[in-house]
Amino acid sequence: MTLDSLRFDNAWARLPDDFFTRVSPTCWKNTRLVDISPSGCRALGLDPASFEHDAQARETLRQLLGGETVLPGMEPLAQKYTGHQFGVYNPALGDGRGLLLGEVETDEGFWDLHLKGAGQTPYSRFGDGRAVLRSTIREYLAGEAMLGLGIPTTLALALAANDEKVQRERVEPGATLLRLAPSHVRFGHFEWLYQARRNEDLQGLVDHVIARHRPALAERESPTEALFGDTVARTARLIAAWQAYGFVHAVMNTDNMSILGLTLDYGPYAFMDRYDPTLVPNHTDTAGRYAFDQQPGVGLWNLSVLGQSLTPLVDPDALRAQLAEYEPTLQQEYARLMRARLGLERVQEGDAQLVQDWLTLLADVGADYHRAFRALGEWSVDEGAWLHDEVPAEGLAAWLSRYRQRLEDEPRDAASRREAMQAVNPLYVPRTHLIQQVIEAAEAGDMAPLAEFRALLADPFSPQPGMARWAAAPAPEASVICLSCSS
Repeated sequence: MTLDSLRFDNAWARLPDDFFTRVSPTCWKNTRLVDISPSGCRALGLDPASFEHDAQARETLRQLLGGETVLPGMEPLAQKYTGHQFGVYNPALGDGRGLLLGEVETDEGFWDLHLKGAGQTPYSRFGDGRAVLRSTIREYLAGEAMLGLGIPTTLALALAANDEKVQRERVEPGATLLRLAPSHVRFGHFEWLYQARRNEDLQGLVDHVIARHRPALAERESPTEALFGDTVARTARLIAAWQAYGFVHAVMNTDNMSILGLTLDYGPYAFMDRYDPTLVPNHTDTAGRYAFDQQPGVGLWNLSVLGQSLTPLVDPDALRAQLAEYEPTLQQEYARLMRARLGLERVQEGDAQLVQDWLTLLADVGADYHRAFRALGEWSVDEGAWLHDEVPAEGLAAWLSRYRQRLEDEPRDAASRREAMQAVNPLYVPRTHLIQQVIEAAEAGDMAPLAEFRALLADPFSPQPGMARWAAAPAPEASVICLSCSS
């Protein structure tokens, strides 16, 4: 399979005309390929090596990212939607700097090709429609990391830099990202039609999502209710994974929520360094609405908004019954993930308290979240000093005594448990300070750190020789980096 032979079936372009606006990408100055993702290639059925050996393939991809060309079968368009931003409904939303270039049909399903930083659209409001190298690198690495961790996500095929000078908090180099997702349908798409009282089109959108992405639900007694239940369950499991792996999305507006339960729209996100359940990495979120420990509740709130948007189609009591499954699904998935991170196979009463007390120890001393779990895995074989160095808490010995007793009820031996814990506790995480190092190198013209870090994040559990710096926590005296929505 090559870029030119991708098969397009652009179902969104066949929906009512005001669901989108046809827009051609803007052609940027002197676009240069920065990196190509093997993960993104494999998703589309492309051979990553083909771009290394085929100059024409690289040139086609460069032109696509630069807005200089579109592939045969593409129909570029900007989607219209609305949504709640920081709890306030905003009717004036839509793709303001990205275009859905086309929908690729593969043997495994469909993938949207979405060009982020493609220029202004009718939904740009006062934005310039551009993207900067800093933000595209952050999103590019986040997709690789989430995929490596097994967390549902969008990802990217490639990113490129250009010679545009873009004003954000400072003047920055321009860039584009070719994003991939099975769908870009958001909660906000349904809100838009509900608020406009377009019930027939609302049903049409539900039917589109089911036919395209969840065909088995069409056989249910109430497919619309079933789709809502499916989204509730997927969103609950998604946010459970965010909580288990210390990820803060930081802008959980309803227009940033995927109907398929994907992590969508990476802005001022962060993976925790020191464990802080109140972490807010977005400096514009002064009220802490989207703090780490608020994410489960925000997910429920956003789903309730989606449910309200479906009330013209489904009995509200049936929607409420589906929504009631959110909390137990999230708690069950979170418990499963955290047991795995602690090396526990069997389910026992008291495991939740054991997990919570471990997190309390981490919070009390500001221990590094990820390094502490890796150290705990090492402790399970050899009671070395590493764990005590990472978690210098007065209550650690007492907690370890309980943990040791709990491990006696497990069927695995210490070596097997250590191997299992290493397979779920990442060594390489897209920490903010490490991403910043990649960004600064890229802005200076050195793209090698980006490719190196991307490869590690795609396989985050396996130690690689000579790569210790990518597993490093920030210096103890370093302040937490806070970001803006332009990130």
